[in-house]
Order: sequence, then C-alpha cells, then structure tokens
Amino acid sequence: MLSSHAMRKAKTKSRAERHLSYQKPALRSEAFARALSEAKLCLAGSGGLRSLFEQAARKAASLPRHPFKENWPYLQTMLRLVRAYERGEYQQVSKDALMWIIAGLNYLVDPFDLIPDKTPFLGFVDDATVIEFVAAKTQQTLDDFMTWETTAPARQ
Repeated sequence: MLSSHAMRKAKTKSRAERHLSYQKPALRSEAFARALSEAKLCLAGSGGLRSLFEQAARKAASLPRHPFKENWPYLQTMLRLVRAYERGEYQQVSKDALMWIIAGLNYLVDPFDLIPDKTPFLGFVDDATVIEFVAAKTQQTLDDFMTWETTAPARQ
C-alpha cells in the first residue's frame, strides 16, 4: 500500500512534464499540426526560413509580452537561432530541435490558429502556450545557442 505522501507524489506531475503535455488544446489543434507539417517541409529543403524569420520577428515586435511570461527571452532566442542558422552562422542544432522551433514560429505567425490573435484578451494565449511547449522541449538547444552567442568571436 502506498503512503499518502507517495500517492500525492505520483499524482503530481513535474513542471517539465506539464509543459510537454499534449493535453493543452493549442498543441492538439489543427493549426499546430499544420505548423509542424510546414516545419518538416522547411527542413526537407523547401526553404522559407528567411521569410519565416522576418514574419516572426515582425509579429514578435508587435506582441504583448505578458502572455509569454518567462518564455519571452526564449522566443527571442528562437528568432536569433533561426536567423543564424539560415545565414549559415550556427549549425550546431539538431534537426529535431530545429523542427520544433520552426513549428513554434510557424504557429506564432499563423493568423488562423486556435484562438485568432484579434480576439481581445485571449488572442495570444495559445501562441504563448505553444512557445512555452517549444521552449521546454528545446531548452538545452536554446541555452547552448545563447552560450555560443556570448562566447563566439565577434561576427561581422
């Protein structure tokens, strides 16, 4: 028989497990599936990274930060990583991690995602949920990229 402490512990998911849960509606949406499919196509060689970066950077510049909470810096890092990858400056990223990052940015720029961005108060909640998921899934990659940024010799 399990003690009450063991039962509570078994019922409580870790923070990382909650972040990676596909139970969140945005992650089960047709819009996220579309963003993931487009990311796979992009990695297969159909291009579009520069355009995605430009669209996502414009969108991020106009977003309210509060729905993204502690993931705002990771969103900014995703943008810089995609730009550096597209330019050939940074290639130390797995295809899997890059696919998730591209999918997150695809979702961000999609005006017809789960909750349309023009919906008052809620329009960016689903975007923030997807970015939170991608940041948790690729945190080591993003941290490694930030380390590279701060330790790489000055780039022109």
